[in-house]
Amino acid sequence: MMKTLVVAATKAELTFLYQHFNLDDGDFVEAKNFDILITGVGMVATAFALGKHLTHKYKLVINLGIAGSFDRNIELGSLVNITEDTFAELGAEDGENFLTITDLGFGENTYKAKCSINTNILKVTGVTVNRVSGNDKNIRNLMERLNPQTESMEGAAVLYACQKEHVDCLQIRSISNYVEPRNRDKWQIGLAIKNLNDWAIAFLTDMN
Repeated sequence: MMKTLVVAATKAELTFLYQHFNLDDGDFVEAKNFDILITGVGMVATAFALGKHLTHKYKLVINLGIAGSFDRNIELGSLVNITEDTFAELGAEDGENFLTITDLGFGENTYKAKCSINTNILKVTGVTVNRVSGNDKNIRNLMERLNPQTESMEGAAVLYACQKEHVDCLQIRSISNYVEPRNRDKWQIGLAIKNLNDWAIAFLTDMN
């Protein structure tokens, strides 16, 4: 039977999912219709974990997590479906200009999620970064260059791996904060994780 692989950077982002399905407390957990893979934070850890675990027994990969939003029209705690994600820092600086890896002729920096499932969740574009944005100058530069709506540290790596393995992929994230100079007092991580897990539990239950 073809299964679904649920991928997240941290176990904390899937706390209620583990509890609801009474799953073993591991970084790779096999259930009846889906498996869970906790990769660790960042695109390198994510790519390595997927390289070990992403096989053709999976019909779908769901990347779940929290994210920051550049778009103030998206309320904190809202779910988004990131259908296009870009490696924001992969390339070269040429004075004040930035050359992407695509510009340099060494590959692609933007990947699209291929999935036939309609979730009715707001579709957005995202960037994947090694350094979460936290100062005005860098945020302005990123918005002028790529105009993303969301930011994460793993998303594009998941889309990259799924494209290479020809596996359908959904990237569903919940907005925990706005991308701005770092201010943890404004973050809504608890709300974001609860809403994310509520959706994931319902989605995985419906698949059974």
